Amino acid sequence: MTYDALTALAVFAFVSSATPGPNNLMLMASGANFGFTRSVPHMLGISLGFALMILLVGTGLVRLFDAWPPSYTVLKVLSVAYMSWLAWKIAQAAPAKEQAATGIPMTFLQAAAFQWVNPKAWAMALTALSVYATDATLLAFGSVAVVFGLVNLPAITMWTVLGQQIARLLTSPLRLRVFNWSMASLLMASLIPVLWPA
Repeated sequence: MTYDALTALAVFAFVSSATPGPNNLMLMASGANFGFTRSVPHMLGISLGFALMILLVGTGLVRLFDAWPPSYTVLKVLSVAYMSWLAWKIAQAAPAKEQAATGIPMTFLQAAAFQWVNPKAWAMALTALSVYATDATLLAFGSVAVVFGLVNLPAITMWTVLGQQIARLLTSPLRLRVFNWSMASLLMASLIPVLWPA
């Protein structure tokens, strides 16, 4: 991959990773409810899990989906069900002091596994592979995965920090409830392109 192609890929990776989507909305909610430090495994799970997803999809997993078309419907149903459950968990999150004692943020493995039912992650992976790994070699797929792994973490970290800073404003149960329900609603709204594609 040429320097220009790597630069373009890095820009695409940053912009697509930094724009609003299910991962970033959940990280903002996690930063607000659990703080930055307890959200680190969640962030690492997203970055490394997505990089692995790119590699596996590029090296042939997408061909298995193409060979059995109903798998796309199964994936869509799983995506909607899991994201609905996550939205409910966010909406019902307890105040930060209670979370510190009883709440459990998303783990590394949960965040990594979530990439497989995240519609935005699929769109990002397929776009990156089709545009930047045109020679369809393991080196090309690996390059795309590595660039995303390196660029994604700083991009998504901003959302966790934003959530942590917003937590300073969420000093009353009502404000926290409004914030959490707003995040849950936005997470559900991110499913609109899946349920009603253009």
